[in-house]
Amino acid sequence: MSADSVKLLGNWASPSALRVKWTLKLKEIEYQYVEEDLSNKSPLLLQYNPVHKKIPVLVHDGKPVVESLIILEYIEETWKPNPILPEDPYERAQARFWAKFVDEKCAPSIMSAFTKKGEEKEKVAKEARENLKILESGLGGKQFFGGESIGFVDITAGWIGLWARIVEEIAEVNLIDTETMPLLNAWFGRVLEFPILKECLPPQDILLEHSRGFHKILTAASS
Repeated sequence: MSADSVKLLGNWASPSALRVKWTLKLKEIEYQYVEEDLSNKSPLLLQYNPVHKKIPVLVHDGKPVVESLIILEYIEETWKPNPILPEDPYERAQARFWAKFVDEKCAPSIMSAFTKKGEEKEKVAKEARENLKILESGLGGKQFFGGESIGFVDITAGWIGLWARIVEEIAEVNLIDTETMPLLNAWFGRVLEFPILKECLPPQDILLEHSRGFHKILTAASS
């Protein structure tokens, strides 16, 4: 398939866009990448996602698909080789459950730890650790959530291994506790070192500097 028929509108620092990049790479789908400046959104982004005006947006044969989890499922249903969801209906449901848990519980609590101050910051950091510990329970004794290979939940949650460490450094909180969640910590290492996924990661030093600036803006706004 020509890269001209598949286009991804994203931003280099976005975990949601990273999910889509990872999926396209794992499925060996050629695509054109369009970098969006989120402080000056392009007419193309506003055209393709007029409701939320957010990235990522996958454009396939001129038709836009939005919201990262929906995009991942669209890719899975459209391109069958190298599946990221299991065949068994129950296992597929479990994968969707954990992906939703990441978006509804883990990501918001990590973001809150990034933006809050004082006692409130410590409270939400504790909540984030509790959520990550629950996520670890879904891993069990497997190499990946997908079993022996990278799957839907690995793609959905793997970004946390990089971004949470950056939040820890900037906000001076503990999120990924290596003593209480050793299995999850080891899993983050396996995911982020997986060659196809690793090559898509933004440079950590540049992401750290970018996040410091973002943190100053967010904390100043909350003062």
